[in-house]
Amino acid sequence: MSVEHLTTAQARSDKTPLCVDLDGTLIHGDLLYEAVFAALKRSPGATFELLGAMLQGRLAVKHVLARVAPFDPALLPYRIDLVEYLRQERAMGRPIHLVTASPTAWAEQVAAHLGIFDAVYGSESVNLKGAAKARFLAESHPDGYDYIGDAKADLHVWNGSRRVLRAGRGTRLQLADAKTSHRDFPTNVFPPLPLLRAMRPHQWLKNLLIFLPLCAAHQIDNLGLVIDSAFAFIAFSLAASATYLFNDLLDIPSDRAHPRKRTRPFASGALSIPKGVAGGAILFGAALVIAALIGVGFFVVLICYILLTVAYSVRLKASMLIDVFTLATLYSVRVIAGGAATGVPLSVWLLAFSMFLFLALAIVKRCAELVDRTKAVNERISGRGYFGGDLSVLQSLGSGSSFSAVLVLSLYAAQPEVTRLYANPALLWFIGPILLYWLSRMMLLAQRGHMHDDPIVFALRERKSQILILVCGLVALAAVKLDMPMGLILPGQ
Repeated sequence: MSVEHLTTAQARSDKTPLCVDLDGTLIHGDLLYEAVFAALKRSPGATFELLGAMLQGRLAVKHVLARVAPFDPALLPYRIDLVEYLRQERAMGRPIHLVTASPTAWAEQVAAHLGIFDAVYGSESVNLKGAAKARFLAESHPDGYDYIGDAKADLHVWNGSRRVLRAGRGTRLQLADAKTSHRDFPTNVFPPLPLLRAMRPHQWLKNLLIFLPLCAAHQIDNLGLVIDSAFAFIAFSLAASATYLFNDLLDIPSDRAHPRKRTRPFASGALSIPKGVAGGAILFGAALVIAALIGVGFFVVLICYILLTVAYSVRLKASMLIDVFTLATLYSVRVIAGGAATGVPLSVWLLAFSMFLFLALAIVKRCAELVDRTKAVNERISGRGYFGGDLSVLQSLGSGSSFSAVLVLSLYAAQPEVTRLYANPALLWFIGPILLYWLSRMMLLAQRGHMHDDPIVFALRERKSQILILVCGLVALAAVKLDMPMGLILPGQ
């Protein structure tokens, strides 16, 4: 009779220990790789300590990471079907052992959280992986054991086990001729194409700001400059996706504590960290090659964008107010990049307007996050430099930035030199109230908890925002083409 059809009485009599691997088996993901990025974010100086440990071997690296990279076992992405199976087996009296190559301290934390393991074994003096794990289990379990694993290294362990149980990618491994799988726990709960999702292609919409200098200079009909901007858009999009991957690698712990971000590919375990690192490196390389072909100026701007984004991900995003000013700068850098790629000079008015406008939008983004993660007034938001009671202050700053952006636009429309670009620049003044209404509406939507994306991406997707943006564009076009007496536009002038 197949072991899958054992009666309950027979199952209860099975006292063979069931040994379970941790990384990739009990949880989606690998604690070792996660700990590397957690250590870099928590203490960048740990990089040198890790490099020194690497010279001593993998076990030394694990000991360093176990000390400098704590984690919350309650937030780990457990393989739910496997955990439930282990609970059932233990309820029938079967010993359940956690046997992992991760440091013993990590394994003990996981075991304490789940409360289903009778024994815990991790790496101490020996890296408990592959052949070393097989030898250890053969010596410590002379009467036999069953083993659940997921990796190629587990083939050594399965060869010495009584029964083979496979999880995750291990379900695709070819077992020895004498072995068959007793039970599989495949990974089939994640949406497809996790790497593409982690790249966040929908965020590429923000890079349309690269075309803003052409629009402001009325050069959008210049095919050569449009092509230059298009290549700049591609380079920026690839670089941005690479930085999103890097940011998400650093944010795995805080993303898991977030109500929506916990489903991101790295946080959920849908995307392995090695694949993400490789993908990010390829994206960075492609972006830099395209940037170099565009020109030195654009290449320098892109490098500055990458460095600022990395600084934001590592440190600045957790700094009160510095984070929103950095976000506003990153938006503005896209405009500067557009000018650098095409050689179109940027006016002080455009830069000032962009900075105030993007500061307002950055504050809207942070307000939305604070509303989304409601905390007590004196309770700090995980991964951020704000407390629950800071929302009203940020809203005031956002309103001030909105008014400042509109004021800059109004002052620009009053400049004598604007007449060279617009047949009737007075029409630009009508954009001010529309823009102020849109920014105020965005702030209210954030306050109500309806803002679940980057404000620019949200605006380009939301119908009312699309209409308002279209109206502003038509007004600007009319200011270029429509030559009307001032008195017909502004009565009393």
